[in-house]
Amino acid sequence: MSKKVLVIPARYASTRLPGKPLRELAGKPMIQHVFERAVDAAKSVGFDFIVIATDDARIQSCCEGFGAKVCMTSAKHETGSDRLAEVVNTYGWNDDTVVVNLQGDEPLTPISSLQQVTTNILNNPDASIATLATPLESDNEYNDPNVVRVVIDKKGMALYFSRAPIPFQRDSQNDDAVNLSDFALRHIGIYAYRAKYLKQFANMEVCPLEQLEKLEQLRAMWHGAKIHVAVADEVPGHGVDTEADLKAVEKILFSRK
Repeated sequence: MSKKVLVIPARYASTRLPGKPLRELAGKPMIQHVFERAVDAAKSVGFDFIVIATDDARIQSCCEGFGAKVCMTSAKHETGSDRLAEVVNTYGWNDDTVVVNLQGDEPLTPISSLQQVTTNILNNPDASIATLATPLESDNEYNDPNVVRVVIDKKGMALYFSRAPIPFQRDSQNDDAVNLSDFALRHIGIYAYRAKYLKQFANMEVCPLEQLEKLEQLRAMWHGAKIHVAVADEVPGHGVDTEADLKAVEKILFSRK
């Protein structure tokens, strides 16, 4: 049986919310909420190991203070996948190890989402990565460049990720026009990888499409990797990128108490 591990990348630098992982939410630093969500998930998903990956000594000190294992990584990584690859190499995990990535600014991630990506990568041996998406709910979402869309094939493998509105319905006035909500999906940034693939990713050249769209998953596809995409069983909670997000998530956490 494949070993299953969960890695929480946490960077101090953030253009919109500096020191984000250490910001207080409902009486705890945000990164502690994320870690506790991972610990809860381990009970049902069966993670063998949980570690926080950071390049900042302040985050390391905070996380070790509440009992988390921490892997110090380079500050030069340009993508989360590069950081995960360093963690894989540091611990020497076997090629078939499943590595789940839970972002350090996602304290409301459903446990079901962690279960889903873990199960999906194990059930799809052709996929190097598994991730999730949700249907787009409005025209505003469909046209918002901050929303990453994904189009998939009939087997659930990604055809393309983009910040542009895809797929584009050319004959929108046609009576036979399809319902875009059946095909236009919003990508959710939660991933499960095979450790073998992460080792390869670290040596892959950055591709032009990745540079254009600023989406690291396009590097994987450029070099031939398959990405499995499933519609999330549970819509993920609010992530934290701004002060307004911080207040909104804190309100939710207080309501749960």
